[in-house]
Amino acid sequence: MEAQSRQQMRQTRRRRCWLQALVVAALALAAVVAALEWAIDRQNIAALETPLPAATIIYDEHGRIASKLAAANIEEVPIDRVPNYFLEAIVATEDRRFYEHDGVDYYGLLRAMWRNIRAGAWVEGGSTITQQLAKNVFLTNEKTLTRKWKEWLIAQKIERTYSKQEILEMYINRIYFGAGAWGVASAAKTYFGKDVSELTLSESAMLAGLIKAPSALSPVRHYDKAVARRNVVLSLMKEQGYIDDQEWIAAKNEHIAIQQEPKRDPYAGKYPYYVDELIHEAIAQYGLTQSDVLSGGLHIYTELDPNMQQALEAVYANDSLFPSSPDGVPVQSGAVLLDPKTGGVKALVGGRGRHVFRGFNRATELRRQPGSTLKPLAVYTPALEQGYGPFSLLKDEPLNLGGYRPQNYDHTHRGTVTMYEAIIHSLNVPAVWLLNEIGLDKGMEALHRFGLPLEKEDRQLGIALGGMSRGVSPLEMAEAYAVFANDGVRLDGHLITKIVDAYGREVAEWKPRRTVVTSKKVAQQMTFLLEGLIREGTGKRAAIPGRELAGKTGSTEMTIPGIDGVKDQWMVGYTPQLVGALWLGYDRPDETHYLTTTSGETAAIIFRHMMEKALADEPVVRFSLPLVKQAEREHKKREPKAPESVPPKVKEKPRTPGHEKGKNKKEKKEKKHGKGHGGKRE
Repeated sequence: MEAQSRQQMRQTRRRRCWLQALVVAALALAAVVAALEWAIDRQNIAALETPLPAATIIYDEHGRIASKLAAANIEEVPIDRVPNYFLEAIVATEDRRFYEHDGVDYYGLLRAMWRNIRAGAWVEGGSTITQQLAKNVFLTNEKTLTRKWKEWLIAQKIERTYSKQEILEMYINRIYFGAGAWGVASAAKTYFGKDVSELTLSESAMLAGLIKAPSALSPVRHYDKAVARRNVVLSLMKEQGYIDDQEWIAAKNEHIAIQQEPKRDPYAGKYPYYVDELIHEAIAQYGLTQSDVLSGGLHIYTELDPNMQQALEAVYANDSLFPSSPDGVPVQSGAVLLDPKTGGVKALVGGRGRHVFRGFNRATELRRQPGSTLKPLAVYTPALEQGYGPFSLLKDEPLNLGGYRPQNYDHTHRGTVTMYEAIIHSLNVPAVWLLNEIGLDKGMEALHRFGLPLEKEDRQLGIALGGMSRGVSPLEMAEAYAVFANDGVRLDGHLITKIVDAYGREVAEWKPRRTVVTSKKVAQQMTFLLEGLIREGTGKRAAIPGRELAGKTGSTEMTIPGIDGVKDQWMVGYTPQLVGALWLGYDRPDETHYLTTTSGETAAIIFRHMMEKALADEPVVRFSLPLVKQAEREHKKREPKAPESVPPKVKEKPRTPGHEKGKNKKEKKEKKHGKGHGGKRE
């Protein structure tokens, strides 16, 4: 009896535990649901009720009109004036389960994920029409979990507030169709010269197809591509039951008459990469939405110098300056021009080829290893702060620092070199030796002061040679080098000076923040050293006749066995009144897409052209280096020079037969430790 009683007690306790667990789980689930409901409810979507009234006008540094946003070409239209063909084409193409989901199509996400995995690339997205509306009106294009979470919350709020027809109406009036046409009504007039109500099935399918890539599929410039995309849309409509076989065949065979682009405002669409970054800055720093900027009738005052921007765009339009590609995939690039005294971005270009509205901007969004352009920031500035001088002697001997064995570009050593010689010839070994001597912490702390983004993995001696896990953008490098041109003081790079709304009220203003990075003396010493690099070192091809220029080249090696080339080239430099930063390379370097020249041979030449053109109307200003000792400035003149001013080389022991630079196992291990030591001569 006692055993039976104990068993009943255990069963009772077990049931009680299960019941308690179920109650706790139910309460936890209820809390999560309540938290989600609260988060959804507090989303502010009032901007969807705001009309789309006027163009946003952008002013240059002199207060003159420089550009107008293309969103000025907006005409709202009620959904009952839009043909069903167009609405069906939109749903079939952009969100086939639009009328079934509650804002997020989880089935569609899984389907898109599976297709992307099978294709081995990103070929299909899973965003719904509601999510696209949420992103376009309220959010940025950044691909982060935080942004996706906000998008999910806003999409839920939109679905609970508006009917499907209202959501679809807002979407078709806010989507971009290219050629400055925002909304379907503007698109119908821009491409076909007709009212939206007159659109045919074939025209409707063509417009729906443009949403994927308005510039690349423009029927004005790429008619065949636009027709091919139209046919894809028609096939989707037939597959989903919106049209029958006869309608499908008739629409496919219809020849569409495209109206040439009408005369537009001469300011509309000017300086597109600069405007893209301006939109991003307005959203990220001043809390505006894309809708505010594109159609809020704002007046945005900027640091833009039209002459410099035009000069930079002219350089990027000159294909002869850039390396050619064997298969037509362009060698890409991004560049920034910045005023070191104010941090004002005077000009920028984010890529080569046709511009895509708010597409990838290589001047500001790129993240690549900076190669040897990091040496002055991570090594030589903190060394000068610790008491080294421009002509202090550094070791250039074989190093083995915990398995990390850096190599110079020519795999030789010179025994001892001055800091000046190490910099102008971009020697790797002395830079790593010096960082090890002053302490890695000093280098990391200096990079933090220069404002460069660092990861935990970057804390290794390879940082001396630009070995970073994530990398930097041209804008970040321009901001950092501006410190040398501004006597040790850093100001954040910015485009916007103030924003005034349509009623004349100032809604935002730039407030400069000065950061003392290093002393005036160290900044001037670095300018003296980097001037030497342009005058007689790896940056000679960047020299501008009649102007004083300081700067540094940089490159990073390909890490694929058997490939002798580089994946990134950099040139960062400055005159007393302007800083420039340039990156060159392939978006996706691989066995067939890499650079075979050095940065001193290619990036330096492009840099010279862009700086020379940008400064064409500017006065010649000389560097003022009063804190650099006269003895240091004259030292190089008195020093006996070896041929080509290159320090004597000490050859290493002969290598084993079959050795090739960068291909043996030992070197592979060294590169891994150093995260790409940039063993190319720059």
